[in-house]
Amino acid sequence: MSSGYGDRRERSTAAPVEAGRDAPPGRSSATPSFKLSQLLALRSPSSVSKATTDITSGHFVVDVHPTATDDGDGSSNGPGDDDINIGRPAVHFVLAFDDLTYSVKRPRGSFRRIRNEVVGTDAGTRALLDGISGEAREGEILAVLGESGAGKSTLIDALADRIRRESLRGAVTLNGEPLDGRLLKVISAYVMQDDLLYPMLTVAETLMYSAEFRLPRALSASKKRSRVQALIDQLGLRAAANTIIGDEGRRGVSGGERRRVSIGIDIIHDPIILFLDEPTSGLDSTSAFMVVKVLQRIAQSGSVVIMSIHQPSYRILGLLDRLLFLSRGRTVYYGPPAGLSLFFSEFGYTIPEGENPAEFALDTIRELDGTSNGTKELVEFSKSWQEKPLSRTISAASTGPEHKPSLSLKEAIGVSIARGKLVSGTSPGGGSSTAANTTEVATYANPWWVEVWVLTSRAFTNTRRTPELFLIRLGTVTVTAFILATVFWRLDNTPKGVNERFGFFAIGMSTMFYTSADALPVFLIERYIYLRETAHNAYRRSSYTLSNAIVAFPPLVLLSLAFAAITFFAVGLAGGAQGFAFFVLIVLASFWAGSGFVTFLSAVVPHVIIGYTVVVAVLAYFLLFSGFFVTRDRIPGYWIWFHYLSLIKYPYQAVMQNEFGADPARCFMRGVQMFDGTPMGRLPEATKVNVLNAMSRSMRVDFNSSSCITAGPDILAKQAVTDLGKWACLWVTVAWGFLFRLLFYLTLLLGGRNKRR
Repeated sequence: MSSGYGDRRERSTAAPVEAGRDAPPGRSSATPSFKLSQLLALRSPSSVSKATTDITSGHFVVDVHPTATDDGDGSSNGPGDDDINIGRPAVHFVLAFDDLTYSVKRPRGSFRRIRNEVVGTDAGTRALLDGISGEAREGEILAVLGESGAGKSTLIDALADRIRRESLRGAVTLNGEPLDGRLLKVISAYVMQDDLLYPMLTVAETLMYSAEFRLPRALSASKKRSRVQALIDQLGLRAAANTIIGDEGRRGVSGGERRRVSIGIDIIHDPIILFLDEPTSGLDSTSAFMVVKVLQRIAQSGSVVIMSIHQPSYRILGLLDRLLFLSRGRTVYYGPPAGLSLFFSEFGYTIPEGENPAEFALDTIRELDGTSNGTKELVEFSKSWQEKPLSRTISAASTGPEHKPSLSLKEAIGVSIARGKLVSGTSPGGGSSTAANTTEVATYANPWWVEVWVLTSRAFTNTRRTPELFLIRLGTVTVTAFILATVFWRLDNTPKGVNERFGFFAIGMSTMFYTSADALPVFLIERYIYLRETAHNAYRRSSYTLSNAIVAFPPLVLLSLAFAAITFFAVGLAGGAQGFAFFVLIVLASFWAGSGFVTFLSAVVPHVIIGYTVVVAVLAYFLLFSGFFVTRDRIPGYWIWFHYLSLIKYPYQAVMQNEFGADPARCFMRGVQMFDGTPMGRLPEATKVNVLNAMSRSMRVDFNSSSCITAGPDILAKQAVTDLGKWACLWVTVAWGFLFRLLFYLTLLLGGRNKRR
């Protein structure tokens, strides 16, 4: 067959295969006889009872009479339910995209630049999307196909407003109106390719927490539970409802069930638009079919479903309404599955009977992509194909006439809410369409305090089921405290005892910060869950920040009590009950500041290993400038600023003052003790007393061997820790913890948009 695009290699027909089964590609030299009934048989739930065609004269006549439809479970919807002319339900939403183009800068390097100059390619940018156009309609599934790197995920991200507007050219409209990013977050959902779930929550709990986030507070708890139970049934998860999600170390639900749970948490609020990035990736054929079957039900309930898929099976292809094949960011086919055979036949590649058209198309595109001209001819043919009446006829026969929505975007959203859509921030009502037209959709479904409560409850539930994480941390603190207590056991009030106290305080206070590094993986593990949930306004970033602090605080109290109880009395620190109480508070404040610092760092660094490296290095600097190794008055002026930024400085000074400032009369050096550590310290005791008396007479100062030479205030002055009182140091340490939590929030606010540049 010649179509003006050069000679085509035609594929031969393989042995007949069982209808509806995937078959290996074959080759054919004969032009097949096409029957529209065969093409439209790919479409389920619509079946066709009569279709005639005559392609020999180039004239295409269609006579379609819909029959009873099969929803896949053996039930029939009755005659006329799917009539493409008058029986189809009104389409309220059409998401259209026109001439979408997205380019990224190529990495710059001397070798790459030289190579590009030699081969004559553009070293500046690379087009990931190049003039992509199409539309997705309510009640249908639009599937984006192509090999790896074709631009599938990029197109989904572009439609879902996950690419910065200034980087994307073209238009995305909903019902002909420009789509606002804030509104899109409320009425849509995005299901990522990876299943990012809390491993210790059950399926029912995971969906229930999602309902608490996405459904408005005005909806009663019983209605939310009913919605969750209905969704569990819709997703086919009844048998796994009380099974934990699981992870690498704990057995949980299967891969297909995990994927359906991932879809469920994003459709709990019945979004108007649903985006999915390869929802069948990594699943076996049965699980993949079940997932797409669920998506078909979601679409038929009144949603626009747009998904990317790598290589659909024959059964999955029958559930899809529109296909968009991409190759290197360009459109090579756009239309219904029923049009694939005729499209490739016109292009010169015949799809053998019984072969999966999608697999044939992908193989052909891959084959052409390996040639010198690539898919350029196929792209040009696709453009001309879209203008042919035959293409529009097949599309209308498969998906129905493409009537434009009769309602404005605001009116359509109002009608959807009125007929039962649980869009975030609204509740379904039975009011008139006039009332529905005035419906205002809130940015968030719930007030701030409800989000904090739900986030905290979920985090506590997940943490309570992994007690080993806290027990390991408690064990680390307890062992460290025991070692310090036995090493610095019952320190005396001698100059050596004073120096040993300095060492205990420096090591003890730095321990609080180093053990806080265990909190580093917490947000790094939750990062992508957080990004997925906040991308579509499940909750505010401020709510997450506060909840994170609330959940982190109780374990810090237990760790502080354990460390203080083991070390305070064993070392023999001063102050009695009041001194112990303050010691507990400053240890707790140190844990709080350290936890805040590590939490902030976890929002900045991309990987746990990098985070640990930064924590160890920064805390070493904090200890160096804390005043233990070099006192404040001896630190060079150009480094003094780091002394005041040191997190360890303030706890270290606080415990120093708690110890040496509690009792000003407490003496740490008497009489001849002043000679300890000097050459005169080796003299007999009587000789040292005589020397002391001679010094007293010479200096005309009355002191003897029992006189106090150095008291607590003298030590504080010598160590230059008198600039702040102990309570001021405590509050500064607490303030550091709050400051880092604020920086954590700002990092989430400014850096957690989850958009490509």
